[in-house]
Amino acid sequence: MPEGGASISKTAHEASRTEHKTSDAAHEASDTAHEAAAGTERSDRTPHRRTGLLVTFLLGSLTAVPPLAMDMYLPALPEVTRALHAPAATVQLTLTTCLAGMALGQLVVGPMSDRWGRRRPLLAGLAVFVVATVLCALAPTVELLVAFRLAQGLAGAAAIVIARAVVRDLYDGMAMARFFSTLMLISGVAPVVAPLIGGQVLRVTDWRGVFAVLTVIGVLIGLLVWARLPETLAPAERHSGGVGEALRSMRGLLADRSFTGYTLAGGFAFASLFAYISASPFVVQEIYGASPQTFSLLFGVNSVGLVLVGQINGKILVGRVSLDRVLGIGLAIVITAATALLLMSLGVFGEVGLVPVAAALFVLMSAMGITLPNTQALALMRTKQAAGSASALLGAFSFLIGAIASPLVGIAGEDTALPMAVVQLAAALVALACFMGMCRPWKKESSRPSVEGAVS
Repeated sequence: MPEGGASISKTAHEASRTEHKTSDAAHEASDTAHEAAAGTERSDRTPHRRTGLLVTFLLGSLTAVPPLAMDMYLPALPEVTRALHAPAATVQLTLTTCLAGMALGQLVVGPMSDRWGRRRPLLAGLAVFVVATVLCALAPTVELLVAFRLAQGLAGAAAIVIARAVVRDLYDGMAMARFFSTLMLISGVAPVVAPLIGGQVLRVTDWRGVFAVLTVIGVLIGLLVWARLPETLAPAERHSGGVGEALRSMRGLLADRSFTGYTLAGGFAFASLFAYISASPFVVQEIYGASPQTFSLLFGVNSVGLVLVGQINGKILVGRVSLDRVLGIGLAIVITAATALLLMSLGVFGEVGLVPVAAALFVLMSAMGITLPNTQALALMRTKQAAGSASALLGAFSFLIGAIASPLVGIAGEDTALPMAVVQLAAALVALACFMGMCRPWKKESSRPSVEGAVS
C-alpha cells in the first residue's frame, strides 16, 4: 500500500478507536447518570434507606428542639407575668433572648461542625442546653430567667444547625427538599404536642415544671445522639482553618445573591410565624378569654395544618412544580392571611370572635409548610461545601429577625391583636420582596421548570 494510503488508514483507525472510546465513555456516563437517578429516586422516596429510620427520627427530634423550648413554655407566659411580678413585654423578652441565643449560637456552632465534624459540637451543645434548662426552672427573678433563656438558646442552636448540615451531607437537589419535608412531619409534631404538654403540666404544677419536663427531653435526645447518630462529615471534607476561614466562607455565601435572597425570605417568613408564636398566648387567652388548655388545643390544630401542608409539599409538589413557584404561592397565602388578621384587628368586619381569628391564624401557619422547607432547600442547593456555615447563616437570619419581631408584638400592650397583625403582614411583604428582587424566580422559570441540583 502506498505510504499516503497507509497514513490515511492509520488515521482512520485511530479516529475509529477514538470514536469507540467516546462512545464507551458516553455509555458509562449514561449508566452512571441512570444509577445516580435511580439512587436519587430511591432516596427521594425512601430516605430512611440511606440514613436509617432511627437516624431520620433523631434528625427530626433535633430540629424539634427550638419549638420544644419555645412552645412548651407558651401557655405559661401569663402565669410567669403574675408569678414574677413582671410586665408582659419583659416576659416576652424570655422568648426574644432564647431566639437571639439560637441565632448567635448557630453562627458559632455551624463553622465548628465544619471543622470538627457534626457529633462533638452537637453533644457539647445538648449538654449545655440541659444545664441551662435546669437553671431556668430555678430562676428566682425575671432578669435571671431572661439570662438563662439566652444560655439555653445559645446551646440549643447546636441541634438545629447541625441537623440541617447532616441533611446537606447526605442529600442533594430534590431529595434534600423531600427530606426536609419528612423532617417537618417529625419536627412538626413538637409544636402540636409541646403546648398540650405545657398546658397539662400547668394543671399539676407551675411554670417551673415546664422546664423540668424540657430537661428530661434534652437528656433523652442527648443520649440518643451519643448512641445512634453517626458522623456524616468525613475528616477529608472538614475545614482546617479557624475563624478567618469561617468568615471568608460565610462572606462567599452571602455574595451569592440567590442564597442571600432565599435566606432573607426564609428569615422574614419565620418572623411572621414567630410574631404569632410570641403574641398568640396573650391574644387567645387575655383578649378572647380562652384557657391555657384551649390555647394549647388551637396551637396544636394550627401545627397540624403546618405538618399536613409540609407533607403535601414533599410528597406531591416537589419534583412536579418548581420549588420557586411553590415558595411564591406560600408567601402569597401568608400575606393574604396576615391581611385578613389586620382588617379584623382594625374592626373592619365589626366585632369578631375567636373563631375567625383562629381560622386566619390556621391558614397562616399552614402556609409555612410550603414556605420554610423550600427556602431552606433552595438556599442549601447553592452550596455543597461548608454546609455547616450555610446552615448557620440560614438559622441565624431566621432567629435574629424573629427575635426582633417578638417584642414588637407587645408594644401596644396585651389588649389588642393589632401589633401582631402588623408585624406579620410587614414581615411577609419583605420576605416576598427579597424573594422576587434577589432570587428572580421568573428567570429560572424561563430556563427550566425546577431547581434540580446544587450550585457549588
